[in-house]
Amino acid sequence: MADFRTSTQRERWIFQSHDLMERWAAANQRAAQTLAQYGTTRLSVDLLDGSVSYPEPAPDHVEGSSGVKPLSYEEEQLTRVFYEQKIQEVCAAFKFPHKIQATAIIYFKRFYLQWSVMEHHPKHIMLTCVYASCKVEENHVSAEELDFDLIVYAPYRSIEGFIDDLEDFCRAGNGPFQRLKELRQAAISRVDKMMLTDAPLLYTPGQLALAALHKSNDLLRVINFERYLETIFSRQHSDCPVEQFVQLTSLIYLLLRT
Repeated sequence: MADFRTSTQRERWIFQSHDLMERWAAANQRAAQTLAQYGTTRLSVDLLDGSVSYPEPAPDHVEGSSGVKPLSYEEEQLTRVFYEQKIQEVCAAFKFPHKIQATAIIYFKRFYLQWSVMEHHPKHIMLTCVYASCKVEENHVSAEELDFDLIVYAPYRSIEGFIDDLEDFCRAGNGPFQRLKELRQAAISRVDKMMLTDAPLLYTPGQLALAALHKSNDLLRVINFERYLETIFSRQHSDCPVEQFVQLTSLIYLLLRT
């Protein structure tokens, strides 16, 4: 059975905030320089070997003559979020499971850690990510040449695991078992919003799921969540105090307000 702890996602695709900003800034700067030099940012892809080539400048090309200004760092960020929302809309329209939606968004985020939206149109990448997400659920394939790992761990599965655990917690007299379905749905809605932020590239799926459940419980008051956290950490022999996790939850939710 697949294990997040030994996955390429944990090894290669969980970052610090400054790492993300450096990658996005580098891609934005490269695209802006390409626009200034060639008058365009669109790249050519060889369909046979997948190699990427930049356009040749026209003989009479004068730098900056196209009159087109490059997108700013902030404009690129807004563009990415717009198309991530479109991925959610497409997946909802086709009634795809949350797993497919989450995987497609993660693919999209990973792609634009390496490329600017000025170099590859997000509309095409969005549809490609949805298609790849659907296929990878049936057949896990390797794509090392693209620096891409296709198996993705999403917070939705972690939510289901925590809800199963909470059933036992409630049966032990710690809360109304009947309201867990309500808590689960609220947490899923919060994860939907998290997927449109940098959170999936900064935190593990388990952390995001637990944070979503924690915040949802703050509103619904289904259980004593601090007691549940103490139960989890004591079982795992974790040195992480409840207060530290609450601080982590606050950091995650700061991303929803930026």
